[in-house]
Amino acid sequence: MPTCRVLLVDDYEPFCRLVSSMLQRADFQVLGQASDGLEAVKKAEELQPDLILLDIGLPKLSGMEAAKRLRTVAPRAKILFLSQESSSELVQEALRLGALGYVHKSRAQWELLPAIESVLAGRQFVGNGQKGYERREGINAQAPHDYKIPLR
Repeated sequence: MPTCRVLLVDDYEPFCRLVSSMLQRADFQVLGQASDGLEAVKKAEELQPDLILLDIGLPKLSGMEAAKRLRTVAPRAKILFLSQESSSELVQEALRLGALGYVHKSRAQWELLPAIESVLAGRQFVGNGQKGYERREGINAQAPHDYKIPLR
């Protein structure tokens, strides 16, 4: 099975290093990184990743606005938001825009790899750190791909 190819989008470099290290240890291929929403759209169009890990609070173009554009330029890519924001309204909006997952950054150490596994299988994942979010099965579900998802 092919390894999942990931585009990491966050403007906080220490967090990018942490996530990149986690992904590489789990045998994911980090294709590239972007530190703002406009760069994310450009790189996604160029690289056509399987998965885009996307922050909401980005310079130049917010993660929410970037997600709208990403659906057009990289339609096969699955989007998983990694954010410090935890309001149920933001989670709902992210999922409405086509993201399959949402993980609070403070819980990334525990929830990121299970979230990636779910999202790549076409299942929605909303982490435990989301205030007042009501989980519903099957929202925005997409057909699963055959990816190597090593969880250690």
